[in-house]
Amino acid sequence: MKKAKQTVFRCSSCGHEEPKWLGRCPECGEWNTLIETSTNSHMQAGNKAPNLNLASIPLSAVDPQEGSRISSGIGELDRVLGGGMMKRSAILVGGEPGIGKSTLLLQAAASAETKGRILYISGEESAGQIRMRSDRLGINGDRIEVYCSGLLQDIERILEAVKPIIVIVDSVQTLYAPDIGMVPGTINQMKYCSYELIHWVKEHDGVLFLVAHVTKDGQISGPKTLEHMVDTVLYFEQNEGDTRFLRSSKNRFGSIDEIGLFSMQERGLIPVEDPSSLFLVRREGEIPPGIATAAVLEGSRTLLVEIQALVIPSKGAMSRVFSDTIDTSRISRIAATLEKHTKLRLSDHDIYVNVAGGIRITEVGLDLALAGALYSARTGLPLPAKTFFAGELSLAGEVRPIRRLASRIKAGRALSFTRFIGPSQEQRPRLDELGKAEQEIYTRVADIKAAIQQMVEG
Repeated sequence: MKKAKQTVFRCSSCGHEEPKWLGRCPECGEWNTLIETSTNSHMQAGNKAPNLNLASIPLSAVDPQEGSRISSGIGELDRVLGGGMMKRSAILVGGEPGIGKSTLLLQAAASAETKGRILYISGEESAGQIRMRSDRLGINGDRIEVYCSGLLQDIERILEAVKPIIVIVDSVQTLYAPDIGMVPGTINQMKYCSYELIHWVKEHDGVLFLVAHVTKDGQISGPKTLEHMVDTVLYFEQNEGDTRFLRSSKNRFGSIDEIGLFSMQERGLIPVEDPSSLFLVRREGEIPPGIATAAVLEGSRTLLVEIQALVIPSKGAMSRVFSDTIDTSRISRIAATLEKHTKLRLSDHDIYVNVAGGIRITEVGLDLALAGALYSARTGLPLPAKTFFAGELSLAGEVRPIRRLASRIKAGRALSFTRFIGPSQEQRPRLDELGKAEQEIYTRVADIKAAIQQMVEG
């Protein structure tokens, strides 16, 4: 007796399954995303057993893969990846359309320090369009082989024929396998095709880049589950200008705190070697009220950024806080702490805060500079020139110690700042690393009252 065809309704956004059609997915809340899918075809497509080595080995006998990283030839990309591309790894790259994902990967493919072959798979652009981009970027295409198709079976054949060391798929939403029985871009298509490609690069000591589009809210479209399948997840962001920020939300082989900085120019993405030129406005003489300079950490890098605050009387019953670069709840906490311990009324004022250059800051060392900017904006008194700040502010008004204080002071000193206001001690005392010149500019404060006093006296 022939077995009846079984079907389910699967959400194309989150993969949730229902036995009958619904207008709205009960899991993710999206409308009109439930698509009828044959369970039999899906099972048949997934019956291909991977060629696994079933023999177990002692952990001590496993090769640690030392020296298995491949440099991309782009320092900012290597920084975010943790020192380069790890062999047998899959990297998901997300970002808004036109932000530069394809440009970055094409530049990386051209400059990667590898003797192996590089395969660029495109399901969105023709080979001629890719050639036009490479000519505009001044890239010699001799090291890059192009294949334009989204059909998984064809891609697997070309992989076996070329055996590339680096594989770039642009984009993952264009991959499809006819056996799955769904249109390209659906969750099952992307999961299945991505799994097959990830399995291939791990078997052949390769590196896989999967380009993914993002939704309006900045999330990778559809396949949130892909983030669990890959080893590294990178996000490309853009400020109001030409600056691009490359961040990592997942990295099995490195830190997720690193940030890569690029400037989009006519010849492609140019790494920013001097971040202070983006986030710090060089001023001579007295600085305007509401401006403070903070020394913050972004991964292994110390940045000096300009904090800008504007405080005006509220027109409504409640004060409001606006910021695209600093968490508004954090600003409200610092404002409440200021009001409590300095008697400076802020609860009936609207607060606007910005970081020059459009970079988002989450590091706790920003607190003291933020408090100084709010105080200056509210009182109209400018902060001392050539002065920068770093320190965490507690609810009790204490200026708490922070990490890598010595490196922050050295960074400010290198940029000709003449005074640093910070906590009285470091979390891990390493102030002996400071030279005499750095120690002379260091003003220690224990609480917000002492910090404000130093600001006023300065």
